[in-house]
Amino acid sequence: MAAPDHPLAARLARAKFRAWHRGTREADYMIGGFFDRYHTDWDEAGIEWFEALLEEDDVDVMAWALGVQEPPARLAGPQFDAMRRLDYVDIG
Repeated sequence: MAAPDHPLAARLARAKFRAWHRGTREADYMIGGFFDRYHTDWDEAGIEWFEALLEEDDVDVMAWALGVQEPPARLAGPQFDAMRRLDYVDIG
């Protein structure tokens, strides 16, 4: 997590909470796991993208990440490509 005095620290803390408290264990693992793996690489645009993702319904996010449906153009791109790799889900 970002240092407490980092300009994005409060936003990242809120995003982490929202990512890990989605309502289903599957969504928590997918969205929370993605946050844990990638948030340290995010700049302002990255956190804005993730905050927009958090506004979406879990069923949609999971369908997009699993490749069952295509994500909306505003969410498509390198960050969503990373989400589709699913290399951050630890079920062990």
